[in-house]
This record gives sequence, C-alpha cells and structure tokens, in this order.
Amino acid sequence: MTFPENPLERRALAVALVVSLAIHGLILFVNYQKPLNQQGSPLPRIEASLARQAAPAEAPAPPTAPAKKEAKASSKSAARPRVMAIQKPSRSTVQSAPKWTLAEKTEMKDFLNELASEAKANPKPTLVQRSLAMAKEEARQMARQDKSELLTLERRPNSPEPDPFSLELYFEGLLKSLNRSSAFVKNDPRSRGVRIASVQFRINPDGTLKSFIVLNAADQEAEIAFIKSVVERAAPFSPFPPDLNRSARSMAVRICIMPARGGGFGFSRAGDGQGC
Repeated sequence: MTFPENPLERRALAVALVVSLAIHGLILFVNYQKPLNQQGSPLPRIEASLARQAAPAEAPAPPTAPAKKEAKASSKSAARPRVMAIQKPSRSTVQSAPKWTLAEKTEMKDFLNELASEAKANPKPTLVQRSLAMAKEEARQMARQDKSELLTLERRPNSPEPDPFSLELYFEGLLKSLNRSSAFVKNDPRSRGVRIASVQFRINPDGTLKSFIVLNAADQEAEIAFIKSVVERAAPFSPFPPDLNRSARSMAVRICIMPARGGGFGFSRAGDGQGC
C-alpha cells in the first residue's frame, strides 16, 4: 500500500484510520459487558454443546389445558384427600336370570311332582278327624291326671305304654257301673262322718275284684262298709281292653270319701286334683 503524496489526502486517510479504530474499540468494549434484562439483572448465559444425533423419539402430546390451569389443578389435588367413589347402579338395572341346565330343570320338575304326590297321598284331616284328635288329646291329659291321683297300674315287664284314650274310656265305664250298683245298696245318711277317708280296690284284667283295702278310715266306718258293698255288687267289671291288657296285670282304683255337704251320693272324679 502506498501513501499519497498530497498532504490533504494523507490527512483524510489518517482521520479515517482513527475513526475506524475508535469504532472497533467501541464494539470490543460493548462485547465484554454482560447483558442485563429489563429488571437490571444479568441475563442467564446460554451454552450449547455438540452431541451425536439420537434416534427420533415420540413427541409428547401437547397439553390440552394452559400451564397455569394445570398448576392450579395439581395444587388443589395435592391439598384435597383422595376419595374413592363407586358408581351407584341405576334402578332400571334388571338382574339377568340364571341359566338352568336341562338336568337341573328335570330334577326340579321331579321334586315338585313328588311333593304333589305326597300331598295327594296324605290329604288334610277333616273337621271330624280334627275334633276326634282333640278329644283324644284331652282324654290323654285327663287320664294322666287320673292315673296320678286315682288310678295305679301294675305294669307287665317290658310292656308298651297303654293308650290314654282307652284308659279314659274304661275308667268312665267303671264309674257308671259303681253308680248303678249304689242304687241297690241301702245307706243311712245319718251315719256319715265329718272327716276325709279313703279306700282302694284292685281289679284283675278279666274284670274280677282282686282286693279291697282301707287306706284311711277316719270317722267313716259306716260309709266304708257301704262302699265295699257297692264295689262287691258291681264286680265283675268289664275286662280290660286289648291294649290295656297287654300293659297291665291289674288296676288299683282309689276312692275318696268326702264329708257330707248336702245333696245325693255318687262316685265321681276328684275335683281340681284334690287328694284324699
């Protein structure tokens, strides 16, 4: 490069060099200063590095909501405890009917037919049958009471229990026989005592009189003699029914002699479980 010989040209060139140096110096000075953001603080530095190119990955789905709304929702979910909820079934939901196999249907049909045949084979009892059953049950209860108070059976070994209804009927016939016999035996009402007495007589299965004993004479000697005559006149009584004959060797009947309270004489049950 050659310098111009003209002094003006040299002077202009020198000025141009000085201006150029000043501009370059100013640019270098500005580059050394750290850039500041709007608030006056230095901006963060950005660094970049080269790396091998990796396989392309799937891009994440773009958020459906703005970032601010997502942050608010996450903060609310963190503050509120989780609650497990179950959807309530609607009332219109109809439960599906169970499916039955052919074998199960056949088995159910046979079972219903069997119940129907049993109902036909065992019809309901009629009114007469129910009344008779109630009468038998009442007779059993009365027979158990009479047995404990008035009757004593001498049982055969290993014998079955006699039918209470049959025992009740036999005892009723026994009382009627004694009352009929008393009408043919003379008795003086003035000889009756004032204290309770008791006697007992025993009957064989064929109805014959086995024994007559006095349990408590009290002041009823004349009345005891009268009752003994009535029992001897009424014997022999009816034989035991078959079921009673299989169960008992003999039957003991106790008679309580109550003080005279007016009225006629007669043999009857002990009232209200009253003993001698």
